[in-house]
Amino acid sequence: MDYVIKLAFVLLIFVYSWFFQIQNQEWDILRSMLKDANNNAVHDASQELSETARAQGRLIIDPAEAYTTFRESLQRNLGLDAGLSPLEGSRLQKQVKIVKFDIVDDSTGVTFPFLYEDSTYGITKYIQGPSVIAVIETQHPVLISRSKVQEAIVVPAVQEYRMGD
Repeated sequence: MDYVIKLAFVLLIFVYSWFFQIQNQEWDILRSMLKDANNNAVHDASQELSETARAQGRLIIDPAEAYTTFRESLQRNLGLDAGLSPLEGSRLQKQVKIVKFDIVDDSTGVTFPFLYEDSTYGITKYIQGPSVIAVIETQHPVLISRSKVQEAIVVPAVQEYRMGD
């Protein structure tokens, strides 16, 4: 009987460790997907230049068009609906939130290179030209219920036009 109890205990530890490893692997996969989608979305958003300003030799990103393009790109790349909730068949399980969307360009009055800092999301970068900065997040996948709540997966991305290269 002692052997059966020990075996059951070892089996329980093994199964718990296995689920923990699967949960961590799912976190890695989701973070990688979010990072790729966010990189693509800020790139797409940075292409929304004001043609009037461009004709005057200034690079100014149209904020409304850029934000719309950013959302549409996220929807397309992550399989999300208009509310940024996952569609059927998407790898994601929870809604994606856009927690930061920022544009730094000639209209903001900064001179490049410019040190962009956001301590909330851990972004510190010298940007060389007009840029789109975005941070998205989604909830951590949960396979094992624990007393400690997992922090959300938070993914920043920066896309810049390099001036003078």
